[in-house]
This record gives sequence, C-alpha cells and structure tokens, in this order.
Amino acid sequence: MIELTLPDGSSRSVAPGTTGFEFAKNISEGLARNAYSFTLDGEVYDLHREIPANGSIAINTWDSADGKMTFWHSSAHLLAEAVQTLYPEAKFTIGPAIEQGFYYDIDFGDETIGPDELAEIEKTMKEMARKGSTFERRDVSKEEALSYYKSLGNEYKVELIEDLDDGSITFYSQGEFTDLCRGPHIPSSALVKAVKLTTLAGAYWRGDADNAQLTRIYGISFPKASMLEEYLEQVEEAKKRDHKKLGRELGIYMMDAMVGSGLPIWLPNGTTMRRLLEQYLREEQIRRGYQEVITPHIGRIKLYETSGHYPYYKDSQFAPIDVDDDQYLLKPMNCPHHHRIYDSEMRSYRDLPVRLAEFGSVYRYEQSGELNGLSRVRGFTQDDAHIYCTHDQLQDEIRNTIELTQTVFALFDMPVDIRLSYRDDNDKKYGGEQAYWDRAQADIQAVADDMGLNYTIAPGEASFYGPKIDFIIRDAIGRRWQLGTVQVDYVMPERFDLTYVGSDNQKHRPVIIHRAPFGSMERFMSILIEHFAGDFPLWLAPTQLSILPISDAQADAAYTLQKECQSKGMRVTVDARAEKIGAKIRDAETSKTPYMFILGEREVEQSNVSVRKHKHGDQGVMSQAEALEKLSQDIATKALPTTPN
Repeated sequence: MIELTLPDGSSRSVAPGTTGFEFAKNISEGLARNAYSFTLDGEVYDLHREIPANGSIAINTWDSADGKMTFWHSSAHLLAEAVQTLYPEAKFTIGPAIEQGFYYDIDFGDETIGPDELAEIEKTMKEMARKGSTFERRDVSKEEALSYYKSLGNEYKVELIEDLDDGSITFYSQGEFTDLCRGPHIPSSALVKAVKLTTLAGAYWRGDADNAQLTRIYGISFPKASMLEEYLEQVEEAKKRDHKKLGRELGIYMMDAMVGSGLPIWLPNGTTMRRLLEQYLREEQIRRGYQEVITPHIGRIKLYETSGHYPYYKDSQFAPIDVDDDQYLLKPMNCPHHHRIYDSEMRSYRDLPVRLAEFGSVYRYEQSGELNGLSRVRGFTQDDAHIYCTHDQLQDEIRNTIELTQTVFALFDMPVDIRLSYRDDNDKKYGGEQAYWDRAQADIQAVADDMGLNYTIAPGEASFYGPKIDFIIRDAIGRRWQLGTVQVDYVMPERFDLTYVGSDNQKHRPVIIHRAPFGSMERFMSILIEHFAGDFPLWLAPTQLSILPISDAQADAAYTLQKECQSKGMRVTVDARAEKIGAKIRDAETSKTPYMFILGEREVEQSNVSVRKHKHGDQGVMSQAEALEKLSQDIATKALPTTPN
C-alpha cells in the first residue's frame, strides 16, 4: 500500500496504481469535479497519472497556487493551438504559467500581430476550449523529439531539446496541437470557461538581446465567467492605483534618462515618507536589541567571491570596476559586509546574539524590459539585518523576527500569508551539510507551530545557503506580493570562517539569520502607494494638513496657525492663493491631503477652524485646540484611513 499524508495532517492508504483522480474521488465527488492536478512532495502531476510513492499529497483546485499554475499552463497550450490554427507557419518557443495568467513566446515570421489579430486569436482560443479536448502526455526519446521539431523547422524547440537528457522528455497533445512540455495539465480544455488575452510585447529568445525577437502574448483564464469580470474590474482599479502614475502626481519619485534607467530619485514627498518608514523600523529594532551599521556602496570582488554572490550571480550584477590593479563591484548584497563586521573582533557566547541592521543601498543589473517603476529597479535600499546567534538561541531569534515582520504589516492592515521555503532533493542547488538543513527546517517549523501560524511548505524554494520564511502580503484589492523574509544560514559562517568562543572555551560556528521586513524600500513603497491608492495614513502623509484662508484677510492668521502646527511636528501648507475656496478645496482633494482647516472671518475671530477630511467632506467647526488635538491623536496612534460612509 501507498501511505499518503493530506494537508490537514490526516493519513490515507491507497493501492499501487491509484491515480490522482481516483484518490480525489475517494475523498469526495465534489473534490474530483473541481480538481486540476495533484502535488506529491512538492512535485505536481496530472490527475490521470498514478500516485508514484508514499508522501505528502494535495489535490489541487482553483483555490491553490499549484491548481492555478496547472490551469494557466494548460491555457497557454490552448493559446498556442489557436495560433497554430490561424498561423500554421508560426514557431512556438516557451509558454509558462506566471503569477497572474500565462504567456507564450512565438515567432510569427513576417506576420504582424496587433490588437485586431489578438482579438481573433482570443476568439479562436475560446472555440478550442469549448471542444473539450483532453491533454494527453507521451514519453518520447530525444531522437524522436529532435526529429519531430526538425521536421517542423522549429530551431527553438530543437535548442531546448538538445539541453535535455534522454528519458526525461515528454510531449503533450490536445486537439491538433502537440508541444514539448513537462506538464502538468488539467483533465480537459472544457474547464476553461473564460479567457482574456491582455497584452502583446516583444521578448528576445532566452532573454538574450543577440537572439531573435519574438512576440509574447499574455493572457489570463478562469473556470467561471464571473471570475473574469471580477478580474477585469480589479485591473481597472489597479490602473487607478498605479504607483508610477500616482508617484509622479504626488511628487514621490522620478526617473531621469540622464541619471539612468532603473535608478529612482526620491523627491521631497517620497523622501519624507521613506524617512518616516525608516524611523518606525529603527525604533522597533532598538526595542529588540539591534545595532545599526553603515557599509560602503562598493567592495572588492574578493568579498563577493567568498560569499558566492560572484561569479554565480554575475549576470544580475554590474560589471567589475578596475581600481589600483584590483577589482571592485557595486554592492549587490549587504550581508558580506555585515559578516566582516562580525568578524572584526573576537566574540564570546556571552556577546550573542549580535544583531546588525542597515538601510543599505545595493545595485543589481536588470534588463531594461524588466524595469518597472519602483517595483523593479537597478538601485534600491534593503532594510537588512543579520543576527548572529548560537544554535540554542535560534528559535527565540526566529520568533522575534517573525513578530517584528507581523508588526510592520499589521501597521498597514496588510494580511500576511506565510510560506516555509525548504530545500528539495537537488543537492547541487544548496551549500552546507544536510544535518544543518534538517535542524534549521525543524527549528523554523517548530516556531511556526508554536506561534500558531497558518503556513504552507514549499520544497525547492530555499536560498542556496538555508531555508527561509517568506511573507506574502495581500493589498487592498487582493493582490499578493512577496515582501519580508527570514532566512536561516549555516553556509556563510563556514565561508567567512565566523566563530565565537563558547562556555567550553572552544571555538564554535554561529548561525546567521538574514531578515528584511520591508524587503526593499523601493518595492515596498510601490506596494504602499497602490495599497492606499495614494490616500496615506495621516502619520505617513507627506503633507498632513492644508490651511485654506477664504480671503487674503485671513492669510496672516493662517500662517500663524501653520507655525503652531509645525511646532507640534506636523507637516502643513498654507494655500493663500487668490482663488475661490472651492478651487482650493478641490486642489487639496486632488493632492490627497488628509485634512483641511478652512479659515474665514468668523473662524479667525473665535479661534476656530472649519475642518474638512479627505474623501469625507465637512467635519464641522472646532476650536483650533480641539482640531489640533484630534490630528495629534491620529498621528500618535498611526491610525489607518477610514472608508467614507
């Protein structure tokens, strides 16, 4: 019998030869109807395949990441089938599922594909889906695979196959379309009820600008038409929240061609927000015993060779700089610098844990086509920290970092999903001894269980130096973003020969925890802008209050009130323009200023203000003291914006 463990921890036994579909049906008919694939110990299989061995199993539906991946990967094949029908000479390259949907890179030869052609492809794709074709898997030899694609004149697939080992090659077919593919796929194309082809883009074969340029078609699909409608509504809402648009309109950041692509410049409003975020985290770190450090923006290449960041990741780094018969590198990571700080003096077990924190700027080369506002840049600042501790201290330190990260995201009302990213069986991907990995993974899971965290386990997602905890937040419109991470590292202490003197007067290796709640300040800011749609909490808003005198007669009183507000630490502007009060209010609303104090003749005489709140309108007349106390209280408590009734 095959012994299987379900996600809820329960166990079931099945006979050899049982398929994933049969297992799902044994659990419930409803589960079998909604199942797309099954996952066994991190590997995803077609439902019709036999369960190969003992292990942890999950039946994948739309509600799971593996289920969506299966659904969207199959939809990419439907797209290719539609293209093949309309453009028989087209050559197909790769068509993966992505975080939201799928794409396929295609060589259309001399054909030009525009919006009209995209609409026709989408229509044909829907017709293909309605046929209800099954996805059939077939093992083929390398010789057969090469022969097939050479006969089609598809040099792209031939190149891919030449890199594969014989015995590991599979084809999938549905309808009249056959593709080189590892799978998995949904049982039938009829499960695809709604499709939208969203974007056309250019893409170089294998991401190399020296190779042929292909046409990339992006799309998304759903098992219900209503889901597509909801998605399209979400897309429209996302456009309104686009951080590139709002970042420019609100004076948060700019990009400048003369400075260079992917190198953001923080404008005064953005700088104010960034410093406030840094200040908040600094205060939290001080309470938790961190020490702040500052390290250079470059370092000798030997430093990064020791850490392994060079040459293993040199494709994502800028070229070395020749200086005084030596080579330097723009800093791609802060951690090697912190390891050298730790190693700068002898450490005793009584000194541990050592917690070093830095808002450190790093630089990585991203292809121009991948750059995207603040979310994908070439120069960014990480809220890095590295904790050097004993094995016995590890669980407490992991708990501390999790609590800190949860505190940060709770501040912005961002729900958090937690993923424990472990190693898989590919030893070539990882450094260090297996025993250390086993211990680190056990420690991470023990802390997660003790804290009652709801988590998933992702084999194969670990860093090369250790397992990690990934924090995936959901923003105001339900999108998921991976931000914070906590990584346990047994490898770098070996590479840098880090030690401490234990109670036995012998040298021992510390364990390192890599930790970054925000991840990068740039990416976090891009998400924050879109999460709040620019309507930031009062404590974080670049301008918290705009004082609007109705006429020039109240201007002096407005400036006096401004000084009083500023003495309390508030960020305040005065709009003393010779404009009607309605225009001033509209401009303050457009700039998303949280509060407005309106001063007319009566308000000045009685030391009152007429208070307006962004998106909420008139809040009535209050004394200046009462109004300022209300704002001070909201700032002190870091209150979140409320939704208008």
